[in-house]
Amino acid sequence: MGKQNDQLPQDGEKLRQFTRYLLEDLHALERMLSEGIIGADISRIGVEQELVIVGSDLRPAARALEMLDELEPIGFTPELALFNLEFPVGPLLFEGKCLSDLEAALEEKLAAVRDVAQRHGISVGMFGILPSIRKADLSMENMTPRARYQKLNDVLSQQRGRDYELHIRGTDELVTSQANLMLEGANTSFQVHFQVPPDQFALRYNVAQVVLGPVLAAAGNSAFFGRHRLWHETRIALFQQSLDSRNAPVERQVEPRVSFGTRWVDESVLELFQEDIARFKVLFALENVEDPAAALEAGRVPQLEALRLHTGTVYRWNRAVYGISDGRPTLRIENRALPAGPTTMDEVANAAFWFGLMAGLTEEVGDVREVMKFEDARDNFANAAITGLEAQMTWLGGERKSARDLILQDLLPLSYLGLRDRQIDEEDIYKYLGVIEERVESGQTGAAWQLRSFAEMTGHGTRWEKVHALVAATFARQATGLPVHTWELAQLGEAGGWRNNYVRVEQLMTSELYTVHPDDPLELAANVMTWRGVRHVLVEDDEHRLVGLITYKHLLKRFIQGGGEHGDAVRDAMSTDPIVVAPDTSSLDAIALMRQKDVSCLPVVKNDRLVGMITKDDFMNMAGSLLRDRLEPPA
Repeated sequence: MGKQNDQLPQDGEKLRQFTRYLLEDLHALERMLSEGIIGADISRIGVEQELVIVGSDLRPAARALEMLDELEPIGFTPELALFNLEFPVGPLLFEGKCLSDLEAALEEKLAAVRDVAQRHGISVGMFGILPSIRKADLSMENMTPRARYQKLNDVLSQQRGRDYELHIRGTDELVTSQANLMLEGANTSFQVHFQVPPDQFALRYNVAQVVLGPVLAAAGNSAFFGRHRLWHETRIALFQQSLDSRNAPVERQVEPRVSFGTRWVDESVLELFQEDIARFKVLFALENVEDPAAALEAGRVPQLEALRLHTGTVYRWNRAVYGISDGRPTLRIENRALPAGPTTMDEVANAAFWFGLMAGLTEEVGDVREVMKFEDARDNFANAAITGLEAQMTWLGGERKSARDLILQDLLPLSYLGLRDRQIDEEDIYKYLGVIEERVESGQTGAAWQLRSFAEMTGHGTRWEKVHALVAATFARQATGLPVHTWELAQLGEAGGWRNNYVRVEQLMTSELYTVHPDDPLELAANVMTWRGVRHVLVEDDEHRLVGLITYKHLLKRFIQGGGEHGDAVRDAMSTDPIVVAPDTSSLDAIALMRQKDVSCLPVVKNDRLVGMITKDDFMNMAGSLLRDRLEPPA
């Protein structure tokens, strides 16, 4: 979520002063660029690995703070949500065996965090989005208690002036809203950094934009959010919509804080920083900021604290980053689009593919602005996020290809040449680009594995049980270290049995409901029962509040008593005080309530709104599954 700083005062005068600091930093950067102060002779790479903490129930576990007591000394930091952690690796010189060194460093850090997690009875995993995450997990109670996150939430929410709205359509459709930005906490990424010389920044940044779509198509690992099958890389939509603070008239063209960008870079990194300052309001203020001009006069490298803080609140998928390495100022491009996982080998393969293209395409093509429209690069990125390797892409010169063909025929050879020209170890090149080649040829990205596994489980188990099977299977296969294209599909039996799948009402309830309105004709309710083969229909108002329940007994009674004529409404026959439960009600309590009240269904209500229904049939299906587990002989 950007530069960490918990001391962030905010009022009008302090924000104005901070804007002055921001402009001073920009002037200092311009001077450093013109005087050749920024390092250009060494190329480095690095990454930031985000992780999700998972409990024994295969759900997010908000345990980061207790783990950080042991992990902060070795470089781990918190994230927005209490069930996420992050650590950096690098910088590493971009030469020789840097790729295998990167994988070894990642594995070393992962071994350390897994050891701590095991002592706490939990696990950590690499998921772009943990499939089993639920909206209830994304509450303010699970926000990491740091001033930066609270203030970011307060300021962006105030700017927006209404709930954040999430609407993503894939195989399923997700429409929801939330009053805070915690939806962003579902995302975990593998951010990749590439240091570039200042005089080549514009060329390299434009190349980064061009190749981002195809690389993302090969790297997708986020097909699910809260049991919904959405995009191959759902993080892209989720991140943008969860931080979208725009509240302008529809006639205005206002860019979101999370974006691909609006145009090519023409000459200098300054264009990106200038645009970020001009487009986006300062959110936070720092006090007692270093005078960058005085630092330069004294022969010191300025920190540019104001600039780094502000650009940390603007989330370009390829972001320009000013940093200091070995005492020298540097510029790097940060690729924020790649997901965490499925394994470290997959992640390093994705990074190697991108690094090679960053080097190779620049040498092959030079100025990509001359052979490609910016809008095509942006569309390629969006298409890759939605459909992965099946995305249709417009390439250099307007050529149209699928992402799969483009990668295999054009981009892997270019990436190989780019890595070889930088004298990357030949064995490493073949190892990691070989992973990309085999993954693309098989079509089995992390996202495709998730979707295929889920499809193979169709007709067996509840939807949540299948999702839990995906989580458990991912952990099991991550432990092998083998890349995702070699993974066997997840099996329902990996879901963990009744403790992970049948304990609470929300794990069993039906959320795809057929309801009627109290003003609907009674005949509609009768027909819905016939069409759906059910004995009861819930009645809700326009705000999705439960207002009643109508059963076949109500209909029968109405007709026997001489009612049910044309013109009768649902409200004339419905029960207005149905017995309800909450999603977190235990299954045992729900069964006891059904027996006590002699009812065959229980509407499920949360915050006064109807979210589902659970019936005797649901419990019978659960019992059948449990009996099968107990009585069927082992295969």
